[in-house]
Amino acid sequence: MDDATPTAAAASHSIRGRFHFRRNSNPSPGPDHHSRDGGAKSLPPSDRQLLRASRAHHGRANRKGLGLGLGLSSLVPPFRGKSLLYLAILLAVFVFAMASMVLQSSITSVFKQGGARRGSVREGLKFGSTLKFVPSRQLAEGGGLDRARSERRIGVRPPRLALVLGNLRKDPQFLMLFSIVSNLKKLGYTFQIYAVEYGKALPVWKDVASQISVLGPEQYGHIDWSIYEGIIVDSIEAKEAVSSLMQEPFSSVPLVWVIQDDFLAKRIPFYEEMDWKHLVTLWRNTFSRADVIVFPDFTLPMLYSVLDTGNFFVIPGSPVDVWSAERYSQTHFKHQLRELNGFQRDDLIVLVIGSSLFYNELSWDYAVAMHAIGPLLVKYARRSDGGSYKFVFLCGNSTGDSDDAFQEIASRLGLLQGSVRHFGINADVDSVLTMADIVLYGSSQDEQGFPPLLVRSMTFGIPIVVPDIPVITKYVVDGVHGILFPQHNPDALMRAFSSLIADGGLSEFAITVASSGKLLAKNMMASECISTYVKLLENILDFPSDAILPGPVAKLEELSWNWNLLEGEINQDAVDMPHEDLTQAGVVYALEEELTDLVDLRNASENQTDTIGDFPTEEDWAVLQEIEQIEEFEKVEKEELEERMERDPGSWNDIYRNARKSEKLSFEANERDEGELERTGQPVCIYEIYEGAGAWSFLHHGSLYRGLSLSTKARRLRSDDVDAVSRLRLLNNTYYQDILCEMGGMFSIAKRVDNIHSRPWIGFQSWRTAGRKVSLSPKAEKVLEESVQGEEKGDVMYFWARLDMDGGVSGSNDVLTFWSMCDILNGGGCRNAFEQAFRKIYALPSHIEALPPMPEDGGYWSTLHSWVMPTPSFLEFIMFTRMFADSLDSLHINSSATNFCLLGETEAEKKHCYCRILELLVNVWAYHSARKMVYLDPHTGSLSEQHPLELRRGYMWAKYFNFTLLKSMDEDLAEAADDGDNPREPWLWPLSGEVHWQGIYEREREERYRLKMDKKRKTREKLNERMKHGYKQKSLGG
Repeated sequence: MDDATPTAAAASHSIRGRFHFRRNSNPSPGPDHHSRDGGAKSLPPSDRQLLRASRAHHGRANRKGLGLGLGLSSLVPPFRGKSLLYLAILLAVFVFAMASMVLQSSITSVFKQGGARRGSVREGLKFGSTLKFVPSRQLAEGGGLDRARSERRIGVRPPRLALVLGNLRKDPQFLMLFSIVSNLKKLGYTFQIYAVEYGKALPVWKDVASQISVLGPEQYGHIDWSIYEGIIVDSIEAKEAVSSLMQEPFSSVPLVWVIQDDFLAKRIPFYEEMDWKHLVTLWRNTFSRADVIVFPDFTLPMLYSVLDTGNFFVIPGSPVDVWSAERYSQTHFKHQLRELNGFQRDDLIVLVIGSSLFYNELSWDYAVAMHAIGPLLVKYARRSDGGSYKFVFLCGNSTGDSDDAFQEIASRLGLLQGSVRHFGINADVDSVLTMADIVLYGSSQDEQGFPPLLVRSMTFGIPIVVPDIPVITKYVVDGVHGILFPQHNPDALMRAFSSLIADGGLSEFAITVASSGKLLAKNMMASECISTYVKLLENILDFPSDAILPGPVAKLEELSWNWNLLEGEINQDAVDMPHEDLTQAGVVYALEEELTDLVDLRNASENQTDTIGDFPTEEDWAVLQEIEQIEEFEKVEKEELEERMERDPGSWNDIYRNARKSEKLSFEANERDEGELERTGQPVCIYEIYEGAGAWSFLHHGSLYRGLSLSTKARRLRSDDVDAVSRLRLLNNTYYQDILCEMGGMFSIAKRVDNIHSRPWIGFQSWRTAGRKVSLSPKAEKVLEESVQGEEKGDVMYFWARLDMDGGVSGSNDVLTFWSMCDILNGGGCRNAFEQAFRKIYALPSHIEALPPMPEDGGYWSTLHSWVMPTPSFLEFIMFTRMFADSLDSLHINSSATNFCLLGETEAEKKHCYCRILELLVNVWAYHSARKMVYLDPHTGSLSEQHPLELRRGYMWAKYFNFTLLKSMDEDLAEAADDGDNPREPWLWPLSGEVHWQGIYEREREERYRLKMDKKRKTREKLNERMKHGYKQKSLGG
């Protein structure tokens, strides 16, 4: 914000979305309430100096004007004819200029005196300065997807968005969001809606969403947000959904949070006053999760400035002002409101409004406005014939101080009694607008957004007179939707005002302008608002390689709000409508109560400890520590004495038995939790791979499953989940952890597998299977256990997550092959990358085919790392995968480009470069190594063999997947690693698992033999020494 302080920002108030404006509290008058001199002393030095100069100028102008008026008649010689006419004109111009100076000086002094009576001017806001919101990022600029659309791309599914609604009411917020979503759907997006509660808008939302789910706050943790390209949250009420997105693996999903109300902003000063810093911190952290927080006008980000973390953005345009005005006009009438406020039916009321930012005192903005319309007031407010003109100023608060200031202006200018009135912005603004015949916008500030009071005025059918500032001329055409006049030009203002008046009332021209303005206000900023949301999503979303790009915004026609959806709601009585703040207040107040109760409980416990008499003091702890030290010293001394005593060690069998007994009694070796006990005797264990606490709710419990965490800090509490990072140091490197994904967890299990897995069968499953509804049902689990127990011969791989279920590929009309699907998922580079990596593994010459063929028999392929196979087969698969991943890594390391990835286009795909091809690698290995592939239906438990072995003959490349060949290649790599003969730095292969070959085994055997011989030699020397010199006991303490 330019020229603004946090205090000034907190003092500004938004006027959006309210029927009755209750904003600023009435300022309490100070001790110098009725003293101008005392008020002037309370001003800052610069303002006091300006005030004195204004008063001096006012006095001098009066004195000079009087002197000149009296002396001119005696100095003017007797002119004749044209000379006398010229002199009269010159005199008239001079007198008018002096009168204008007197008028402006009088108005300025009154406003300064009024401001002085109310206290000091806000620091940081000087005369002529403006408040302005400046976003930290220009998120809606640039070409968006124009470059991506020009490139060749094969997508098989539309981009998916999740829409989280705080409510399902029919209100202006619903209208704006529905209009945006319906147009996004026309561009190719698909939506799934989650709502906090039911409402009247539920049937309407079904027209744009494939599925609508009404969930409780505790259910948001069971949604797999990773399947969406982005998430749109519409209000504060949906905070729980935002909280579920703050943990991995969902913390990187793009989030757009639309906030259209200021309820929470009004509570923040209260938090600061009560010193509830924890609440402010909580909301700031929640706001920081959003990639962008969108506000509909420029005042809201100033109100929420305390929570700004650099992600605030404004997209102007909301139907809330039009909605409010139309609903108000259904139940209120101009003549009734005039009678209630003391106006006559035939009065011509001119309403003067200003900037959307208001303060307790009358602002300088209105002082400047009074300067501009001063001649207008003198001309019309003094007239007692030809119609009654009333000038109403809408600003500040409805206090006696403000009214006194305006009445003083009227008296100084010689205006008729009651011709100038003042209404505060904390009054019923809609009633003031309804009474007006003409609305004059007198602000001198360069507004960022179209003034909302002007939108309401145009909706009420009132002609507007506005300055030619850019934000207004962008929408309003002079003489069509309103009357424009140059800023700081009283003559132009006079002409613009006169064109709307005829015979003491509105002219036909004014009625025509008002009608055109009303039509314009209905959908004035709808097109810009919707198109900006389209560009915003294009700039912040990552569209995966398998997603079809949405259409450009130019494809949309006649963008407007869908007003037909709210026809019945506009005519509904305002009393019957639920107030929009009620549910928002419930969310905010519930969080306040929860956290303040926690703080009170903590404070109560601290106070309670002070009242407990027998609570240990520091002296008690010191005595206890001294006792423990004495006991420890006695224990060490006893052990030293036992070591010096000669005793018979017994036979070797006794020594071995005692060693085994002590090993069994060791706490670490004997620790077995409930999960380990349940898995005793099970033939298979499925390791569920996950990363982040957000995936905990998707994991299974029972003897069949065991968690495998890719993050040490995100392991489940009170569980025996395997820590992949501690087993494989490579995963400490964030780069490799990201590009390997779940395969890194498999590498950690394969490393010294006997230490952790001793069952004949092993399986894996990504946490995403539960989120995508393809995890095993209890019936399927039972079928799997019976199948692996009955399998006596041959290698079999059971899998239950099909490739066509991943990403909605099954809805495509085109027949996709394995390699074409792999290309789609990997940015079109799967075949090329696989062929290069495969050729590099086996050092194949360029003329030999290096892409293994995959059949097009309509069978299923595995995905999501969801399969079970014999443990020896798993180790063989890992042996091949380590070499493939290392070869793939060498293709990227040799590239000179930064952030280079053959298998992805977006930043997210480049970050997880190898993940998608490694996810499909098990299919290539199983098919060409002659493993039987069986699909297990995760819901029904039915089994069906895929790609039968007898049909693979002539297609399998079995020679490349022969165990003997792979084992020899593995030993060659191990020997090179053992000798330090690294082909590159860093070299992935030795870091991804065990490094073992025959030379290492022989060296370890020789080392063990050497240690054994050294131990025998030392024992023999010790016995000989004792036989020669006898046993000598060491002295105590020696």
